[in-house]
Amino acid sequence: MLAQAAESAALRAGVAYEQKLDGHRALLFTPAGAGGAVVVQTRRGALVQDRWPDLVAAAETQLPHGLVLDGEVVVWDTEAGRLSFEALQRRAAMRARGARALAARWPAYFVAFDVLQLDGEELLRRSYRDRRTELEKLFTNRALSAPWTLCPMTTDLAEAQEWLQTWTDVSGVEGLVIKPLNSRYLPGYRGWTKIRRRDTTETIIGAITGTLTRRQLLVLGRHDQDGRLRAVGRTVPLRPDAARQVAEHLTPAAPGHPWTGAKFSAAWGSRDILDTTLVHPVLVAEVSADRAIDHSGVFRHPLRFQRLRSDVTPEEVPRYGAGPSAAAG
Repeated sequence: MLAQAAESAALRAGVAYEQKLDGHRALLFTPAGAGGAVVVQTRRGALVQDRWPDLVAAAETQLPHGLVLDGEVVVWDTEAGRLSFEALQRRAAMRARGARALAARWPAYFVAFDVLQLDGEELLRRSYRDRRTELEKLFTNRALSAPWTLCPMTTDLAEAQEWLQTWTDVSGVEGLVIKPLNSRYLPGYRGWTKIRRRDTTETIIGAITGTLTRRQLLVLGRHDQDGRLRAVGRTVPLRPDAARQVAEHLTPAAPGHPWTGAKFSAAWGSRDILDTTLVHPVLVAEVSADRAIDHSGVFRHPLRFQRLRSDVTPEEVPRYGAGPSAAAG
């Protein structure tokens, strides 16, 4: 079952609020009986248990037969002391022997938010409320601990609002997923709602796609501690009114632009390259960003242009590496 993204949603009664974690969605299957194998399946149906030998080993000894869990795989970076999406990506791409070596360095955790089968009985037609009760019983009765984690859930509106405002300051917590208490589990159907916390911050416009008069999106940067302009992300395509506003102030790049010869990917982790035009990097853009950033401060999801900040100079923009909540004021 999937979630529909929303900018915001009125918090209301009759629903459950779960913390949305920045991980890889996965289903975990334990065998029906002795001699079977544990299976880990991605959202798109790929079988990836060879990437997660630590989870498989824990499932074989700690989980009952005939179980199907829905949840998020996350990875803890022991050196940094936080959840790491970069380490998660590394582990998700590694197989066999290499996977075991990475598991020792970056242990994986399975954050369960639903149970779809228990003791061989399918639970899809039962309500979310009933499934959550069974999931909590599973954790309690078997005294499950790491690498198994029960996804935090509340039906209290005030607590949900507090989570959205404060828990999203924690690395790896992006927002909330809202689920009707009486809903069945419908595979492939977007019957849930996800809300990511968004903050405004400042960046420097270093390049655009399209032309100076027909802009499509902005490529944004920040100066590092040595004064070099480093790319931190791109916007979604600009609305016509925003495009006109930006066009009035853009000027072509002069020789020696810091991004001369650089290539920019169309999305975080993508190999597709944007067709860009460099511009004089003096305009400051206020953008809206969610909490998904890599360890260096690069935004993994497209940013949303809010307005130009003529009152802020490039030197006043937060430095490269600052998070989405940093702002020049």
